[in-house]
Amino acid sequence: MPDRTVPLRPTQISKVGDLSVRITHSADELTQDAATLAQDYLQLLLEQQATVSIILATGNSQLKFLDKIVNANKLDWSRIILFHLDEYLGICADHPGSFRYYLRSKVEQRVQPRRFNYIEGDAPQPLLECDRYSTLLQQQSIDLCLLGIGDNGHLAFNEPSVADFNDTEVVKLVKLETKTRQQQVNGGYFPNLESVPNYAYTLTIPTICTAKKIFCLAGGEHKAEVVRQTLKNAIAPDFPATILRILPQATLFCTVGSCKLYC
Repeated sequence: MPDRTVPLRPTQISKVGDLSVRITHSADELTQDAATLAQDYLQLLLEQQATVSIILATGNSQLKFLDKIVNANKLDWSRIILFHLDEYLGICADHPGSFRYYLRSKVEQRVQPRRFNYIEGDAPQPLLECDRYSTLLQQQSIDLCLLGIGDNGHLAFNEPSVADFNDTEVVKLVKLETKTRQQQVNGGYFPNLESVPNYAYTLTIPTICTAKKIFCLAGGEHKAEVVRQTLKNAIAPDFPATILRILPQATLFCTVGSCKLYC
């Protein structure tokens, strides 16, 4: 089926610190706005270099965005190298809650990228897996990193209890907070809290910040408090998403509903 777009009403654009903030009227308009900007940016890069590298996020905030990019069929995926932000420790690739499973079915099997480098959640030696994935990430620059924001402000799985803005690691293992694990249940990825792993791999905050561009999606009224804290809290690891305000390459995509406590 052809990709259906919605007519865009004017997008409100502002700056909060170094962070660009784009506010659209609806979730559909947010998706279209972010997808259009991503496609234009990546197409421009593909005219200038042999390959581009993208870090993908998972979760409900990313579903429509990924669908829009994939259905548009405007990119030469054979020249795109993909990574992802995080993965549960000890989970196999065919588990429905695995981020590998999610991204393989939602993206890789539909577009056949040049390469998709997955974090092997069930690797027998987790510390060696951190080293392996760190090496892969450091072999080329990251052109675009996609993000969502967790209810406690986490980026990837950098929880307030483990986030470090000066982390020397590229990828690390972290213990997940109960609130984050419950968020995975609420999203429908696991049947109950007990089934959600307690630990996960995550790209660290400095690794995320090295990306040439960062697109963070936070639409819908359920994200209103998260957006308010991201834009108003002190910039500190106790609400990790506040780091976005010192990143000139970052853009936060919001809806009127998700910005209602800030605007």
